Amino acid sequence: MVLPLLVAVAVALAWILALAATQVRVVDAAREVARAAARNESRSEAIALGRRVAPRGSVINLDVQDGTVVAHVHVLVRGPAGVLAFVPGLRVESEAVAALEQR
Repeated sequence: MVLPLLVAVAVALAWILALAATQVRVVDAAREVARAAARNESRSEAIALGRRVAPRGSVINLDVQDGTVVAHVHVLVRGPAGVLAFVPGLRVESEAVAALEQR
């Protein structure tokens, strides 16, 4: 009876580690997009750079206004299946802001 509980705890811990890794990738993607856009790269180039870093299925938004660039990245991370199928997906998101560089 203890073994199924240990397996469930191990799966839950692995999912928490996956969430942490996803958060790091989302933060890196937002920062990459904001930096690229601040360097006056095109919107599509900046988003393409962010997609290289972001987890699959991420949504990347870029807004430029008043001399600043704001990049927002979010992704839904599904819960583990099986014993922990009741756990809902969690939305992981990050926002990065950068000042536009002068040419």
